[in-house]
Amino acid sequence: MLEKMQEIIAEQLNVDAAIVKPESSFKEDLGADSLDLFELVMALEDEYSVEIPSEDLDKLTTVSQVMDYLKAKGVEA
Repeated sequence: MLEKMQEIIAEQLNVDAAIVKPESSFKEDLGADSLDLFELVMALEDEYSVEIPSEDLDKLTTVSQVMDYLKAKGVEA
């Protein structure tokens, strides 16, 4: 799952996939703003066929938190 997440995040945030790590913070480490995060959520929803409500989005600040969230929603790696 991490490799696919790195690919999606790198594409959406226009960063090198090599800097996308599980502990990476979207805002602090990857420079994402709220529009970037909205677009990233849409891409993840499309890729994994899940819905991520905006109230949950506030709690998802790192790559690993998003992966854990998706796994809890039944997404397989």
